[in-house]
Amino acid sequence: MWIALAAPFLIATESGPLGDALDATQAPNTLRAAFTVELRSGEDLRIVRFDPRLEPGNRWELVAEQGENEELDQVTAEWGAETAPDARLFPDDLRASFSQQVMAEDLGGAWRVRFDHRPSLTDSEIDAWAADHLRATVWIDPVSERFLRLDHELPRPVDGPRGVRLIHYSQSYFLETDPSYGLSYVSGLEIELEARAGFQTVQRAYSARVLEVEFFFASAADQADFEKQQARHHLTSDHG
Repeated sequence: MWIALAAPFLIATESGPLGDALDATQAPNTLRAAFTVELRSGEDLRIVRFDPRLEPGNRWELVAEQGENEELDQVTAEWGAETAPDARLFPDDLRASFSQQVMAEDLGGAWRVRFDHRPSLTDSEIDAWAADHLRATVWIDPVSERFLRLDHELPRPVDGPRGVRLIHYSQSYFLETDPSYGLSYVSGLEIELEARAGFQTVQRAYSARVLEVEFFFASAADQADFEKQQARHHLTSDHG
């Protein structure tokens, strides 16, 4: 458990722990991932393997399952129907959501920063609505200068898009750092929601945990370009 030790203090967005943490979330578009993920709801689970290097029909493979759960089957199908399920491992662009300076709280093992998420031009209608109503909190390890966790929570019931009233919503992303490229990726997810539409109540609660992951670039040239950019970035930082 993190215990608050100090009053809030200002930190810069473009330098120090927050700046480096934001840099680490900005994976190049040419970076791909093969991964195995466990989707769980209660005692029911589905374990799925994705590899974009395989033929389209073989890329998303159910390798293990336990229990009968229509909701979990739906979540599994939704992930598999996406063009690039591995995009879920790369955090959304967070930099646009921060001003030049933000307030942080030192909780001992991590810094906590609350912020208002700003939707990007590619976000959907629901994403834009969520940005206006959800409270966002990010946790930073000031030593490794990487994000540990990103939370979104609905503070009170509200009317959502398409005639849906959202009663409860909470979502947490857990992040780790890939040792090969130094980039942050989503290693776990927990989501709970309750919504009402007419006389129907919809509840969803599940978690996702990445069991194995392999990152690679679309080509050797793309990897070489990334490594050159990283070298220039480190050189600039060392002489900053």
